[in-house]
Amino acid sequence: MLIRRETPADAAAIAAIHRAAFAPHYAGDPAVTEPPEPALVDTLRADESWMPTLSLVALAYDTVVGHICLTRAGIGPFPVLALGPLGVDPDHQKTGVGSALVHAALGAADALDESVVGLVGDPDYYSRFGFVPGARRGIVPDQTDWAEYFQVRPLAAYDPAVTGEFRYPAPFYDL
Repeated sequence: MLIRRETPADAAAIAAIHRAAFAPHYAGDPAVTEPPEPALVDTLRADESWMPTLSLVALAYDTVVGHICLTRAGIGPFPVLALGPLGVDPDHQKTGVGSALVHAALGAADALDESVVGLVGDPDYYSRFGFVPGARRGIVPDQTDWAEYFQVRPLAAYDPAVTGEFRYPAPFYDL
């Protein structure tokens, strides 16, 4: 497996991966005909929060099998990062692709002297990467219904004074 930056030629494969990876989460909802994650990634690419250096793909034999992106978010006046979406082709799930993408994204963010990464996701999955409930660090999501799944990962440049309400990039609120 190789992990590299996304290129424009990867866009269709990335959309297909997120579509396949997230479709099961919406299977019981007749109101959802298409998972919102592919459109979210497209919208993020056009948003000021997009950070092309932090949009990564995993390749298996020259085929894109996973994608992750980090985008600019904020805690009050402090710039931080939001992780997501993370998607892995169903045929490659539970093989380490998702873990490799998370490790690569966190390493890249750390190398860029970013301080904190926040996300809404499964605590059982993300705790293995050092994510903790945001409230433990005094960081809360601006949507109260996200609180149970909201987590943060302090990086090397973390400053404990960075506390308050976490704000995702605008496209996340259109999901």
